[in-house]
Amino acid sequence: MHVSNNKDNIDWKNVVKKEVIGTDGLDLGEVVEIGDNFIVIQKGLLNKKRFVIPISTAESYDGDILRVKVNENELSGYEETTEPKFKDYSTFKSSDMSTEMETKIPVIGENLVVSKKVVEDTVDIIKDPIKETRTVEIDLTYEKVTIERIPYNSEEKGMKESPDQNKGEGGSDIEKPVSSRTQISIPLKREVPVIIKNPYIREEVVIRKKPVKETKIITADVTNEEVTFEDKDPNRNMT
Repeated sequence: MHVSNNKDNIDWKNVVKKEVIGTDGLDLGEVVEIGDNFIVIQKGLLNKKRFVIPISTAESYDGDILRVKVNENELSGYEETTEPKFKDYSTFKSSDMSTEMETKIPVIGENLVVSKKVVEDTVDIIKDPIKETRTVEIDLTYEKVTIERIPYNSEEKGMKESPDQNKGEGGSDIEKPVSSRTQISIPLKREVPVIIKNPYIREEVVIRKKPVKETKIITADVTNEEVTFEDKDPNRNMT
């Protein structure tokens, strides 16, 4: 594995998204941006913080890890705020007028990136019993008892009385009237309705899932820095 120990020999184009390690193995997150004289790193997953460290702190790069000479105490001074501070800018600010100097201040902007993730909802399929009243006509047959009274004529029946036979009182062969209540049971048959409920498949419900695409407009505020200057001396010429 080739290790570049000089910042001038480091291929800075390949350093973005690589891990950054500080002094004593301090985890500094990953590189998100490279400037001419600064390195922007981002640390943390949920509570993300960005730091702007001088490129002169770079010690080595092995293709996977960029090692810089920054300890935990120094790191807090490089944290990106609304007014970024870094070492090269301090040198530029305190320089005398004998030497022409320049520095580059990163102007930070935000890009709006909308991603997608899959969330899961549920749809409940419910079957409820619904009762309804139905009326069905059916013909039923039953037996009915009728009584028909027919006058009795002994002459038409050809019946003759015989006084020498052992007959009842009055010489007649007719039985005597009953001396007590007599009941005769006659079976009667009838049809009754029998209710039978047989289940059957009335219909089938086919449930399908299919992807449906829709277009949504996402609106969000992004912040971009803008560089301006204010001169305390209105008579000074600025170039």
